[in-house]
Amino acid sequence: MPNIKVNVNGREYDVPEGSRAAGALLAAEVPAKGPQKPLAVRYHGRLMDLSAPIKEGAVLEPVDQSHPAALAVLRHSVAHIMAEAVKELFPEVKVTIGPSIENGFYYDFDKPEPFTPDDLGRIEERMKQIVKAVQPFQRREMSTLQAVEFFKSLGEDYKVEIIEDLARDENVTRVSTYTVGSFVDLCRGPHVPDTGWGGAFKLLSVAGAYWRGDEHRPMLQRIYGTAFFNKKDLERHLHLLEEAKRRDHRRLGRELDLFSVSDEVGGGLIIWHPKGALLRVTLEEFERQEHLRRGYDLVMGPQILRTELWKRSGHWDNYRDNMYFTEIDGQSYGIKPMNCLAHMYIYRSQLRSFRDLPLRFFELGTVQRHEKSGVLHGLTRVRQFTQDDAHLFCTPETLDAEIKGILDFVTDLMGAFGFEYEIELSTRPAKSIGSDEAWAMATGALEKALLDKGVPYEINAGDGAFYGPKIDVKLKDALGRRWQCSTIQCDFTLPERFDLTYVDHDGHKKRPVMLHRTIFGSLERFVGILTEHFAGAFPAWLSPEQIRLLTVTSRGDEFALQCRGRLRQLGLRAEADLRNEKLGYKIREAQMQKLPFMLVVGDKEVESGTVAVRQRGGQDLGVMSLDDFIALALAGTAKPTWDF
Repeated sequence: MPNIKVNVNGREYDVPEGSRAAGALLAAEVPAKGPQKPLAVRYHGRLMDLSAPIKEGAVLEPVDQSHPAALAVLRHSVAHIMAEAVKELFPEVKVTIGPSIENGFYYDFDKPEPFTPDDLGRIEERMKQIVKAVQPFQRREMSTLQAVEFFKSLGEDYKVEIIEDLARDENVTRVSTYTVGSFVDLCRGPHVPDTGWGGAFKLLSVAGAYWRGDEHRPMLQRIYGTAFFNKKDLERHLHLLEEAKRRDHRRLGRELDLFSVSDEVGGGLIIWHPKGALLRVTLEEFERQEHLRRGYDLVMGPQILRTELWKRSGHWDNYRDNMYFTEIDGQSYGIKPMNCLAHMYIYRSQLRSFRDLPLRFFELGTVQRHEKSGVLHGLTRVRQFTQDDAHLFCTPETLDAEIKGILDFVTDLMGAFGFEYEIELSTRPAKSIGSDEAWAMATGALEKALLDKGVPYEINAGDGAFYGPKIDVKLKDALGRRWQCSTIQCDFTLPERFDLTYVDHDGHKKRPVMLHRTIFGSLERFVGILTEHFAGAFPAWLSPEQIRLLTVTSRGDEFALQCRGRLRQLGLRAEADLRNEKLGYKIREAQMQKLPFMLVVGDKEVESGTVAVRQRGGQDLGVMSLDDFIALALAGTAKPTWDF
């Protein structure tokens, strides 16, 4: 067998072709202990096991704990350890898939009865024993025919289905398996060298999940877990999970009486209570004013449009599974999942000149999207929601300035809430409309704006909208979690399909470029994110109740009501708690409601015409005149604003 040359840390080695020497070579060049110890190797651009055969010359790059892919390799390996433990404790269970995910891993099992908390405890204990045994992960390749027969012999029907689908749909002829202890799994890999790497893990929860996400297929039991390279990182993550539970917008929504969801009404349909509706309207009005200041026009479109229009736009071919349809007088209508069609008809309503452009149409438009019940989640995944949707129509010459203007708008509004964010440039998906030339121009325009602004970004290949590429803004909340909100989509195709034109300075008709964009995205989702980001303690300008007057006895009721009336006249959102309850109880309840200001009114305050002011968090600002408090409150509840 001939030798081949491999390079490790700049040093060349001659090794026999097919040798499994990667681990040994890396061990010779890289420290064998600590976070720098290799757990996998990058070879010809692919992540591979340390024991993978070297079939041709290349550079071997060590993958240690600092590598971006390292945690995913570890977590996928721990998922296998969990599956081994489950199969040993519950031999009748059938296994399906067990991938790593953003903050951990899961594995789906076919088990008639749900796993209990006691079951999870037993599984964890068995996993610890497997880790302690330092069992190697052993990879083996076989033909798809061999693999089908092998997994049939084990009774693993789901694995057989996966292999048969790979052979039929993707023409795969060979697959790989991994054995760890007594457990054999169909898997592409790679994995850590042995189970001894997997000591810092925790099983978190159990949920139901349909096989392959199909509600017509069997319901499986999904065990979620997480894993880290050390216990300190695991404990930090578990603390963040507890903090996330404390901030869960669904719980806070109930406690603060903001919104509710009812199975009788229907899943994914939000019922806004008075405080929640006031919070949302305050956010909407703030955004309307900011759009008007930036030269946008307010528009409104209908909830339903004829299905023929959705066919012309490409939604019928590319998006109809996410839409609802109805029929009126024998005519089919689509309930809008987006607002763009009506905005194009507003544009088409009159002849446009280059002097009219850019046009910026803004609508807080309520849309409906068909979401499966299994993915619905509070305010963050719903079936009916309102988008802060805008469509900008501009000339090719002004396109760059319009994209940069939206980026500045995003920076201002996200900064108002203290959000940092990351940006992705999402490119053409497999399912799309429009010419290669149009896609190239649109992608180039978005990329140029990002480069000119000096904004760092990552490429998210193939995740653009079906009609154009997009800039996606992923904001980071107080816990460092990422949320998709703002988007800027550049579209040369729909103006063509709907024959949008303007008269250029030379008197010829030209096509405008269309920008689809949102800032907050879904208002429902954004309120959910804000609730968790601030743990329900909203900025004072946004808080549905800003001030509560708390009377010590009924002798203060009249003065408290007079104060409330004056505060309300000035636009401050004030309430009065006149109940016959102890003051301490009233204060604690107001604190639980996370109110920005509490004004205590006792006999002394009534006599002197003053109020005793307490801030959210318990800070006592002392006694002051109502006029002094009004000055304080007006400054503290002022909405953010910008000069531009």
